[in-house]
Amino acid sequence: MTYVGKQIKKLGFGLMRLPQQDGRIDIEETKRMVDRFLASGFTYFDTAWAYPGSEDAVRQALVERYPRESFQLATKNAAWIDCKTSEQARDQFATSLRQTGTDFFDFYLLHNLGESRTRFFDEYALWDFVQEKKREGRIRHVGFSFHSTPEELDAILTKHPEMEFVQLQINYADWDYPAIQSRRCYEVARKHGKPVIIMEPVKGGMLATPPKSVQKILNDAEPEKSIASWAIRFAADLEGVITVLSGMSTMDQMRDNLSTMKDFTGLTPKERETLRAAREELARIPLIPCTTCNYCAKVCPQNIGISGSFTAMNYLTLYSDKPAARHQEGWLVGGHGKSKAGECIQCGKCEQVCPQHIAIRRELSKAAEALS
Repeated sequence: MTYVGKQIKKLGFGLMRLPQQDGRIDIEETKRMVDRFLASGFTYFDTAWAYPGSEDAVRQALVERYPRESFQLATKNAAWIDCKTSEQARDQFATSLRQTGTDFFDFYLLHNLGESRTRFFDEYALWDFVQEKKREGRIRHVGFSFHSTPEELDAILTKHPEMEFVQLQINYADWDYPAIQSRRCYEVARKHGKPVIIMEPVKGGMLATPPKSVQKILNDAEPEKSIASWAIRFAADLEGVITVLSGMSTMDQMRDNLSTMKDFTGLTPKERETLRAAREELARIPLIPCTTCNYCAKVCPQNIGISGSFTAMNYLTLYSDKPAARHQEGWLVGGHGKSKAGECIQCGKCEQVCPQHIAIRRELSKAAEALS
C-alpha cells in the first residue's frame, strides 16, 4: 500500500511490548530501537491509548526526534474501556494526540472490535466521529482491529464500507485454528477489498519457541534462520497486506526481524511447503477439539467459560507456557464475565449438547487443576 506517495515496507514496530527497566518503559533503549528501525528503511509505528506508557514513549523516542513526514504513526480508540459517555470515548482521541505529541495520525483504529465490544463504538457514534476527524485532516486512514468470528467481521464490513483497512491476528498456528480462524477472517477482509495489517504474527512470542517437533521441521529446512523468522515471513507473504506488526522488546528481536524483512520479496515454493508441514505437525498435537460453538454455554447453570477454558488448555499443551495460558483464561473466561472451570458441578448438561462429543466435565477438571 502506498501512503502519500511512499511505499510502506512490510514490517511495523508494534509498541505494546517495549523494553522495560525497573518496571517502566526503558526510553533510552526504545530510542536506540527506533533509530535502528528507521535507519533500516522501515517507517510504521503502532501504539494505542490502551497500552500503558506507550504513547508517551513514542513521543519521546520518535515524534520529538524525527521529522513528522519520515514515519507513519498508528494508534487506537478503546471505547469499551471505562467509557460511560460518547464524550469520554471521544476524549481518547485528544488524549492520544497530546500523549504522542503529534497533530495527526496516519492510521487511526477503532480498537478490538468483536463480541460485546462493538456496541460501544455504535452507541457512541465513533464511526461518524473518526470520519469527521479525517475530514479535518487529523486522521489520514481509518480502520479497526478485530478479534472475533469471520461472520461478525463480514457484518461489520458490510455495515461500514467506509473503513479503509482491517487489523487482524494472523499467524501460521492460528490459520485454521477454530478459536481464531485467521484464514477465514483474512478471506472476509479481502472479499470486501480491504487491505490488512497483521498483528500477532509470532503469537505473542509463542512461535519463536513452538513445540519441538515443529522446531525440527523449520530448523532442518533452514538451520541458519531463526524460528521466529518463519512466522514473520508467513504473514508477510499474504496478498493485500499493508504491514506486519511485531511487538519487539529487545534489540536482538529487532535485528532478527530487520534481517528477515529488509530484502523480503515473498516465500519460495519450498518455504511454503515447509510451513505447510509445520502447520500439519501442529495439527497432530492432541488438543481439546472445541470449535467454540458455545452450545455448552447456553445450558451451563454455573455460567462457566467452557470454550475459553479449553482454549487456554490448548495453549498450555502447545507451548508449555502456563503464564500465557492463564492470561488466555483471564481474558476469555473472567474477561467475559464467566466462571472458571473449578466451578463445574458435574451436571453433564453441556455434554448432552456438544456436537464434538467432548468429555467436557473431565476436561474442565483437568483445566481447573492445570491452570490453578
